[in-house]
Amino acid sequence: MRFIFLAVPALTVAACATPSDRISDALVGYGLAPDQARCVGDRLQSRLSLAQLQDLARLARAYREQDPNPSQLNAGDLIRVASQVQDIRVPIEVGKAAAGCGIVPNTTLGLLSAVTGG
Repeated sequence: MRFIFLAVPALTVAACATPSDRISDALVGYGLAPDQARCVGDRLQSRLSLAQLQDLARLARAYREQDPNPSQLNAGDLIRVASQVQDIRVPIEVGKAAAGCGIVPNTTLGLLSAVTGG
């Protein structure tokens, strides 16, 4: 019975997590440094809608399930997953966040913008 009382606060805290927190936690799980993951999470939360973030999360989970080394995410993986979202704004914002947070060099962002027309 005591276990139930301990579990309830944990569920309450998890339910209160912001999209930025969830993104950050997922990216840390993929092997990104916590400060970079927080930076990306904050930027994506402020620039994408909840629906866009949910689409991105769904595709990231599917990608992770098929990835032979799911604990390591590189910039190419991050942009590849984002490019699968049917909304062109998502890969652009992911690329901007990755470049702005030091995950990919700014030259990669220029390439991404040229390819996507953004």
